[in-house]
Amino acid sequence: MSGPMTDEQAAGVAADAPGSTATPLVADQHAPAPGPAGGAAPTFPAVTSAAADPGRWGRVDDDGTVWLRTGDGERAVGSWQAGDAQEGLAHFALRFDDLRTEVDLLVRRLTGGRGDARSTLRSATTLRERLAEAAVVGDVVGLGARLDAVVTAAEAAEEAERAARAGARDDAVARKEALIAEAEALAEETTRWKHAGDRFQAMIEEWKAVKGVDRKTDDALWKRFSRARETFARRRGAHFAELDRARTAAKARKEELVAEAEGLVESTDWGPTAGRYKELMADWKAAGRTSKDADDALWARFRGAQDTFFARRSEAFSARDAEFADNARAKEELLAEAGRIDLGDVDAARAALRDVQERWDAIGKVPRERVREFAGRLKEVEDRVRAAVDRRWQAVDPETEARVGQFRSRVEQYEAQAAKAYAAGDHRRAQEAERQAAQWREWLAAAEAAR
Repeated sequence: MSGPMTDEQAAGVAADAPGSTATPLVADQHAPAPGPAGGAAPTFPAVTSAAADPGRWGRVDDDGTVWLRTGDGERAVGSWQAGDAQEGLAHFALRFDDLRTEVDLLVRRLTGGRGDARSTLRSATTLRERLAEAAVVGDVVGLGARLDAVVTAAEAAEEAERAARAGARDDAVARKEALIAEAEALAEETTRWKHAGDRFQAMIEEWKAVKGVDRKTDDALWKRFSRARETFARRRGAHFAELDRARTAAKARKEELVAEAEGLVESTDWGPTAGRYKELMADWKAAGRTSKDADDALWARFRGAQDTFFARRSEAFSARDAEFADNARAKEELLAEAGRIDLGDVDAARAALRDVQERWDAIGKVPRERVREFAGRLKEVEDRVRAAVDRRWQAVDPETEARVGQFRSRVEQYEAQAAKAYAAGDHRRAQEAERQAAQWREWLAAAEAAR
C-alpha cells in the first residue's frame, strides 16, 4: 500500500472526491509532455477517480473479502470488517486515488519541466511495480497504462537531459581547450610580460566559471593549462633574471665610466680630455640601462663631472682669449712704434728693429685668427729696414757686403720659418727657428760692424 500523502497529493484527492468543485490536479484528458528533441510530445492516458463509483471497480463479499475487477478477472486485494461494504469499497477506492495522485504528480513534473527526469523515471518504475500487488480498488489497468506512458516519457526526457549534459560538457571542454590554446600560445611566444600575466589571472577566473566537465577530463585539461602557466612563469623568470644580470653589468660599467669622468675633472689638457669625454659618452650609451633610480644617480654624477670640466675649460679659454686680445693690442702698439723707425741711420734702424723684435717675442701669443696678420705686418717693418741696409751695402765693399747679405739672408730664412711655424701652431719648431735666426743675427751684426 502507498504511504502517507503529501499536502499536494491530498489536494489532488480532494479534487477528485464526489461533489468536489476544485480543479483536478491533472484533467482526465491525454496530457502532452515535452518529448525528445525532434520528436512528438508524449501523451498520458486519462484515469478516472475510483471514489466517484467504487462499485464499478470492485466488490466486498459477505465474509468481508475485498475484490478488484480487472480485464483478466477479479483479484482479492484485502479484507474489510469495520463497517458495511460501501464503506470498505470507498476506503480501497481512496487508496487507488492516492496512487493516481502520485502518478499525476509525476506527470506534472514531466509536463512542467520540474525535477530530474532520472528521479521521475525511478519513481514511476517503482509505482508500476507496486501497482500489480496494490491493495486498491480502481482503474488499475488505466493507471498502469498512464504509468507506462510516464516511464516512456521519463526515459525520453532522461535521454534528452543526458544529451543536453553531453552537449554542455562538450561546450565546456571546448571553452577550456580554447583557454589552453591561448595559454600555450602566450607561454611560448609572448614577451609582453605584464599583459600576459594579467591575462593568465583573468583566464583562471574564466576557467573556474566553466562548469559541466567530468572530474577526470577536467583534471587532464587543468594539467595542460597548468603546464602552460609554468612554461610562461619559467620564461618570464628567465627574462627578468637576464634583465637583472644585464642591469647589474650595466651598473658596474657605468660606475667605471663615472669614476673615470670624475678623475678627469681637474685636467688642464683641454683637447685630449674633451675628446676622452666624448668617448666616455659613447661608452655610456653602449653600456645599457640599469634600474631607474641607479641610472639616474649615476647619470647625475657623470653629467656633473662633464659639466665641471667643460666649465673649467670654458673659463680657461675665456682667460686665454682675454690674454691673447691684450697681446694683440700690445703688438698693435709695437707695430705703430716700429713704423716710426728712422731709416736715415741704418745702424740705429737696425738696433731699433732688434729691440722691437725682442719685445715682440716677449709679448706672447695673439688670437689664432690674427697670427698670420701680425707676422705679415712685422715682416713689412723688417723688409723696410732690410731694404735700407741693402741700399747702404751697395755703396760699400762688394765682398764684405756679399758676406753681410749672406748672413742677412740666413736670418730672414729662419725668421720666415719661425713665422710659418707659429702660424701652424708648431711652437717648438718656431722657437728653434728663432734661436737659429738670433745666432745668424749676431753674425750679421759682426759682419756689418766689420765693414
